Amino acid sequence: MPQTLLKIPEQLKPADGRFGSGPSRVRPEQLEHLSTSGASVIGTSHRQQPVKQLVARVRQGVRDLFAVPDGHEVALGNGGTTAFWDAAAACLVRDRALHLAYGEFSSKFATCTRTAPFLSEPVVIETEPGDAPDPLSASDDSADVIAWAHNESSTGVMVPVVRPAGTGTGPNDQLILIDATSGAGGLPVEITNADAYYFAPQKGFASDGGLWLAILSPAAIERIATITEQKPGGRWIPEFLSLQTALENSTKDQTYNTPAIATLFLLADQLDWMLGRGGLEAMVARTTRSSDHLYGWAGQHPHATPFVQDAAKRSLVVGTIDFDDEVDAASLAATLRSNGIVDVEPYRKLGRNQLRIAMFPATDPADVEALTACIDWVLERS
Repeated sequence: MPQTLLKIPEQLKPADGRFGSGPSRVRPEQLEHLSTSGASVIGTSHRQQPVKQLVARVRQGVRDLFAVPDGHEVALGNGGTTAFWDAAAACLVRDRALHLAYGEFSSKFATCTRTAPFLSEPVVIETEPGDAPDPLSASDDSADVIAWAHNESSTGVMVPVVRPAGTGTGPNDQLILIDATSGAGGLPVEITNADAYYFAPQKGFASDGGLWLAILSPAAIERIATITEQKPGGRWIPEFLSLQTALENSTKDQTYNTPAIATLFLLADQLDWMLGRGGLEAMVARTTRSSDHLYGWAGQHPHATPFVQDAAKRSLVVGTIDFDDEVDAASLAATLRSNGIVDVEPYRKLGRNQLRIAMFPATDPADVEALTACIDWVLERS
């Protein structure tokens, strides 16, 4: 019988079959709250109190979740992480960036700074997918920012947020810029180790796209002001990409352009849910339970193995599992999809015989356990 015709017993299936790495599953309760409470906010002016209160709720929730100290600001703006890369190139990189590149997304920011006509050629330290450079060993005195991803969702590699000596004490020092789009909320972090810890809400925060958020240190705020003050004789910074404009609006609990209110509402609801269950420490415990099970299962499986060889670099929130030639991972994913277990296909450009499984905080660890049971059931009948 072809794999795609196999019907997995209902009692084996996860309660929620969504395991996508971006966007992630949204809790049904969030959608219910949106339908019952969102009507009073959606379709109203983003300059008036109901929406401003929603933005304030999001900013305070981020401060509470990450224990953001005084002097740091939580900024937000339209456009998602790709917009923030361009904004950071325009407003945080003074001349040259140093990038750690170890997958699709950590490489994309390097492309932004390489193609910016007002910046010097970046320094790029690369490793093959499945590994990552050591940020404490990354050094180049010509660079004024050091950038890497907390989690590389294309490969399932995580890199800790650490501060090399001598960085981030002032606007003329090297700043640490961390792309936390797929790591924030599910990985441990000491926020003072980053000068910009930025993310979009459609992964760990179970929301939708079209928005970026950034926790900015005093040094980053001063760097933004210094670069912006060079106008009009300095570089051209479109208002949409101006982090100074985003900061000024954020401190008023608003965005420069009309935001996606539903995204803000889902994000605020998820922040409340995370804080109500113990905050970041509890969320990390949740993703750790999920990932420990997944990697433990793969390590004992006769046909599977974790793609990331170094256990310390295996992501808590995005697991990549390779299969040997006895298993057709694409056919396996298709069978799972036909049974309502979706989005476990590998990152399209990686081209490996593997599954990629998201384990963001909204994913119940019991669902990850059910997923591996379903995989075993299918493979036993293949």
